[in-house]
Amino acid sequence: MLSGTGAAIVITAIAVLASVVVHFEVAIRVSRKLEYWPLTLRRRFLVLMFSLFGAHVAEICLFALALVGLQYLPETGQLSGSETVALWDYLYVSATSYTTLGFGDLTPEGGIRLLLSTEGLIGFMLITWSASLTFLQMQQHWAVGAE
Repeated sequence: MLSGTGAAIVITAIAVLASVVVHFEVAIRVSRKLEYWPLTLRRRFLVLMFSLFGAHVAEICLFALALVGLQYLPETGQLSGSETVALWDYLYVSATSYTTLGFGDLTPEGGIRLLLSTEGLIGFMLITWSASLTFLQMQQHWAVGAE
């Protein structure tokens, strides 16, 4: 059996891999579909934005599940700042880490800090990827004019 640190490393790697795959699949599928769908400019960008938003929410949930999983393993750390930590708290901590807002009322201790600090880095990268994709779509279609 892995130590607390080893488990944190493995689960972090799995969460990173899964979130990158989710983001890639959503980005590539939406990009390809937008090439062929006869949508107005407004609908094109609504589809793009809500698809990317959904991908980010799914990725935050993946990291929250990884955080919950680490809580059940010995010696991986815990969240401090509340007497009881509910599922919503894990989602909140995951979202604040993913969006690089930082920790506030709930703070990680122990090996779970690796998961959450890595989530901040990969979240920043995936958000930047979404911004780049949106910019490319805008560059390609904006000259057509808003409808």
